[in-house]
Amino acid sequence: MTATADPAEERTNPAARLGFQPGQVVQEIGYDDDVDHELREAIEEITGQDLVDEEYDDVADAVVLWFRDEDGDLTDALVDAIGLLEDGGVIWLLTPKSGRDGYVESGEISEAAQTAGLSQTKSVSVAANWSGARLIAPKR
Repeated sequence: MTATADPAEERTNPAARLGFQPGQVVQEIGYDDDVDHELREAIEEITGQDLVDEEYDDVADAVVLWFRDEDGDLTDALVDAIGLLEDGGVIWLLTPKSGRDGYVESGEISEAAQTAGLSQTKSVSVAANWSGARLIAPKR
């Protein structure tokens, strides 16, 4: 696999569309039975390694944060996700789409991201039931 995904792969592989690259360490937070397993498998396929869990204690290139309205305080979750993120890393905040159980209002996402010191650079549909917000931290 090449270091960058080709345009055809970006259309068919959601992980490529989200910008994941071979060799990246991706930490997954908020895993539960309702996550999109096809997206998880696509991320592992493109990076060439398993997702690491919340107990991982080294730096990660990216974080996938599955978050539902009932999961608590979003700002706290984002601050925790930043903790072991590599400088220049990305947080993909994945929330249930509108009308689904656990839906999180876009205003709440924007406010929590800003409070946590993150900038939202993109919003996309990542799976049938999940939307994604790409969040980046300012360079340290």
